[in-house]
Amino acid sequence: MPALKKAALAVTSAALLSAFVVTPASAADGDDDAPKPPATMSQIGGAQLGRSGTQVNLGPGAPVLPKKLTGRSWMVSDAETGEVLAAHNAHWRLPPASTLKMLFADTLLADPALLPKTREYTVKDEDLAGMGEGSSLVGIKEDLSYTVHDLWLGVFLRSGNDAVHVLSSMYGGVPKTVQAMQDRAEELQAIDTHVVSPDGYDAPEQVSSAYDLSLFARDGLQNADFREYCSTAEAQFPGEKKKGKKRETFGIQNTNRLLTGADGVDAYKGIAGVKNGYTTHAGNTFTGVAEQGGKVLLVTVMHPDDDETHAVYKEAARLLDWGFAATGKVTPVGELVAPKSAVTGNGTDTEGAGKGAEADKAQGGHGPDKAARAAAATDGSGGVGIALSIVGGVLVLLAGGVFLVNRRWPLPDLMRRRPRP
Repeated sequence: MPALKKAALAVTSAALLSAFVVTPASAADGDDDAPKPPATMSQIGGAQLGRSGTQVNLGPGAPVLPKKLTGRSWMVSDAETGEVLAAHNAHWRLPPASTLKMLFADTLLADPALLPKTREYTVKDEDLAGMGEGSSLVGIKEDLSYTVHDLWLGVFLRSGNDAVHVLSSMYGGVPKTVQAMQDRAEELQAIDTHVVSPDGYDAPEQVSSAYDLSLFARDGLQNADFREYCSTAEAQFPGEKKKGKKRETFGIQNTNRLLTGADGVDAYKGIAGVKNGYTTHAGNTFTGVAEQGGKVLLVTVMHPDDDETHAVYKEAARLLDWGFAATGKVTPVGELVAPKSAVTGNGTDTEGAGKGAEADKAQGGHGPDKAARAAAATDGSGGVGIALSIVGGVLVLLAGGVFLVNRRWPLPDLMRRRPRP
């Protein structure tokens, strides 16, 4: 057979395989009673991400997607380049639960001078008002003092809504915090997100998407403190204070089971956060970052079926496994866009960005940009049960708003784990 014909057949076969696996692959799609994604969704990051169902472009030698993926929405992307390797209903606006705390942290940690880690604050009754019934709590008590560092440990490890509300009070109150979070989401071009409560607790019209949650995680990981807190497995938290005695402390553990390996879930190799969540309305949600073989991947899973115990972690692990195996063998289905402030100046695709913006105006959004990503960081490390060495200064901001990404961001080394029984 002539070489040209062989090449044509190879290309045709690869195209057919790719077309086959792009059809919806989630178990939720086959459930007539399950909610259905909207017919039209945002196209920020690429037109393919605006389509419903599973989106993946397999190349020669690429592994097929895992069979058991039941999340209503999920996405796996390269944290360094921003390339989206595969997605399922990426822009479906769904309740985010406590994964919204990533946006809360990204917003407040952006100005460390405003809430320095060593600042102490005595909690008042009104600081703990307005929390939803059944909220996750770290155990903060009124009339006791806590440092900002303590409060962030409570946010990331125990997903404490009480810690979120106290930090919000210190920031200027819940309404101001919510507005700042919404402004931050708009700066990140996360137009699927509508913030109502700073802690992610179910509230009317409070929504986000797998795409936006990945944006929040990626931006947050530029910050050394964010990296430290989201990768900390265990810590001591201030407890009661009795007169004449040293203040008591109690141990808290991160609720991210892929980080801690708790409750029958295997810790994932190279995992370094980011945040999990659960509410009755949202189901389980999770965004994680992991590094293997010099590649750093982000994964987000929203509302998988509860037929499998700890499904959100197991499906996230399957997607990470697939992503590491598929790297370099798939054509990206889209990209994680840069913040709006980066979409200007020399070297950026301002004409293309403008066209994208026009296309998204009907959905209240902003267009995608092809500039590479995000902001400078400083040193940070985290982990009591798990030590994670993180080198800062790994993203270099160039004049004109173009970002070059150091390939060792954000994890230069695999995590070193404590001995396990």
